[in-house]
Amino acid sequence: QVQLVESGGGLVQAGGSLRLSCAASGLTFSSYAMGWFRQAPGKEREFVAAISASGGRTSYADSVKGRFTISRDNAKNAVYLQMNSLKPEDSAVYYCAATLWWPVATRFIPKYWGQGTQVTVSS
Repeated sequence: QVQLVESGGGLVQAGGSLRLSCAASGLTFSSYAMGWFRQAPGKEREFVAAISASGGRTSYADSVKGRFTISRDNAKNAVYLQMNSLKPEDSAVYYCAATLWWPVATRFIPKYWGQGTQVTVSS
């Protein structure tokens, strides 16, 4: 049974930083591309960032480029999202996601999802 468990969310002031973590189990982690999505109240879930299985390729939404960094540790079966210079519009539930198939220049389409962690940025 695949499990993706997010942690690290919370309340932070605008301009602050948070680091989200996602612990994966039940899958061959080093074979999966991993991603982060977010969903704010009343909005659709949106792509935030993704990283290839080897960690050699990353992709970011334009809204977070230069502020967020995705990374992974295949030895620990974990993926991270470092979020700096946070803005109130970054407030959302952040979801970890996994997929086996993420070809270059294509959308990241998750096969597995975590339960999410809340990030709230106050102004």
